[in-house]
Amino acid sequence: MRVYLPATMPLLARLSADGELLLPDGFAVTEPLRAWYSEGDEEELEYAALTAAARASLRRLAAEPEAPRRRVVIASDIPDARITVPKGGEEPEEPGVIKITGLVRLIDIASLHVDEAGAQEHVTAAAHALSAAASGDPDALFAVDAVEDYDLLWFGTQELGDLL
Repeated sequence: MRVYLPATMPLLARLSADGELLLPDGFAVTEPLRAWYSEGDEEELEYAALTAAARASLRRLAAEPEAPRRRVVIASDIPDARITVPKGGEEPEEPGVIKITGLVRLIDIASLHVDEAGAQEHVTAAAHALSAAASGDPDALFAVDAVEDYDLLWFGTQELGDLL
């Protein structure tokens, strides 16, 4: 299954050095996501999972103040046997949430998605505004939503060294 894993630039550096990472939470096109986004085709569903992972990357950035202010999403192909979709009473706030067992290996990664350098100011503002946005502050919500105006750039795994 194609999964989208929220990350940061320091996590990419660790992936480059170690060849693998423990990233237990991610997003994918799951049955709950299909039910939530019932009008979407496969491409739109994949984009919804990628966007959810980008929001989760923003939450990681809020917790890592020293990390460069760029959202990072790792797209990887993980065997279905290693993926768990929360059920029933475990219903997540975001319908594409998944749990992964084991390590994510560099050789299993399909692509990397990273903010362009010009987005850093908006990513910084959004990361600072997350808790206020969660409390319903309209200005903070605007800052968090505004960062989604920036598309993540696509990189092949062979470009990881240059990206870092």
